[in-house]
Amino acid sequence: MFSPSLCTLLLTLFLNASAYASPISLPGLTSTPPSAISSPALPGSGSLAPASRMVLPLAKRYNNTGSANVVKFDQARAKAIRARTRQNGGSSAVEYAATSDQPFDEQATSKAVTYTVTVQIGIPPTSYQLVVDTGSSTTWVGAEKPFVPSTTTQYTGDGVCYIGLEVLDTITLANGLTLTNQSIGTALAAKGFDGFDGILGIGPWDLTCGSFPTDLDKCVPTVTDNAWVAGFLDKYEIGISFRPSQQMEQINGELTYGDVDRIKYKGYIRYVPMTTAPRASEYVGYDQSITYGDQGIILDTSSGILDTGTTLILIATDAFQRYQDQTGGVQDEDTGLLRITEEQYGNLQDLYFNIGGVQYALIPNAQIWPRALNEAIGGTSDGIYLIVSDLGSMSGDGLDFINGMSFLERFYAVYDIGNSRVGLAETAYTHAECN
Repeated sequence: MFSPSLCTLLLTLFLNASAYASPISLPGLTSTPPSAISSPALPGSGSLAPASRMVLPLAKRYNNTGSANVVKFDQARAKAIRARTRQNGGSSAVEYAATSDQPFDEQATSKAVTYTVTVQIGIPPTSYQLVVDTGSSTTWVGAEKPFVPSTTTQYTGDGVCYIGLEVLDTITLANGLTLTNQSIGTALAAKGFDGFDGILGIGPWDLTCGSFPTDLDKCVPTVTDNAWVAGFLDKYEIGISFRPSQQMEQINGELTYGDVDRIKYKGYIRYVPMTTAPRASEYVGYDQSITYGDQGIILDTSSGILDTGTTLILIATDAFQRYQDQTGGVQDEDTGLLRITEEQYGNLQDLYFNIGGVQYALIPNAQIWPRALNEAIGGTSDGIYLIVSDLGSMSGDGLDFINGMSFLERFYAVYDIGNSRVGLAETAYTHAECN
């Protein structure tokens, strides 16, 4: 049976929560889910003009990982996501406790391609480049640039373990939004984050629940939760906008807290309820089926997640085998992706994601890796590689797909926390021939 030590509790901080001794008590926030709280602006919680929205520009960055890493990283993340679900017999705190003597290794973040945002912590502020992650609810720093304490830093305990500590501090995002007493993890040891300082977790707040071995019912509020409870946002939601890129580093996306950005999508946003299926329901999950052109269904209606921390589109092994059969793709040893010929690309059909009675078509060009960036993933400049890959598990276990950045770069997404739903809409890039 799991027996927590101080080091284990500190590791727990980074895996699922932002505290190791007790939940953070902020004005107006209790163990009740934030969506159930109706609160005006709270004194001392932060500063901003009356309720509005805030926009955070996102930079897309490629790491020259080589040899099949883009697939391996995504599959490792998928495995970690499944392990972190309570359906697997416990919280991620318990799952990873046995490795508490190791530096924090965020294997659950794809390192081949990432979207990052700049935030400032403390007064005077220190800037950090954080990976945006819907698969996490914790915000933490210290992976590359060490955490710099300031006049506003409050340590929550006297932990003595080299993994790291939890602090309450001031965090500044876009449009002058400043939150005080935000729970932030400060890593003293981390690996796998070259070029990045940590994570900005924007996933469901209950990903932090179950992280306190002495009280598994306690949860920790996220940055989004605190901004909402403080009355800084018009709506309890996040708009996510990415777009395809042909460059190694480029600001080509944004997060919009508190409302959607109407110039980022076309037509209407169609909403579906968050799934109730085990595993997927603990993340930004919903139900869908997938059809390949006029060849029929390759994945029956099942549950999965939207995930900014995954590069590719991952589908259950049996569905992937059907997709491979239909496209004729052959696994490439250098990248791990399916590779097709020019002739096969010419015959490629649309891949339809059937969500809430609406079909979202991933055109042939959207199913291939940007050819200008082939060499960034270990491929050849003239290769044609498909961005649909194997999830690593058969369908039917409650998490049968992960629609990662390759999907999100073609569709606008809304994570509507207050109404427990996910929205999607076409963008100017949905049908663009840009890869």
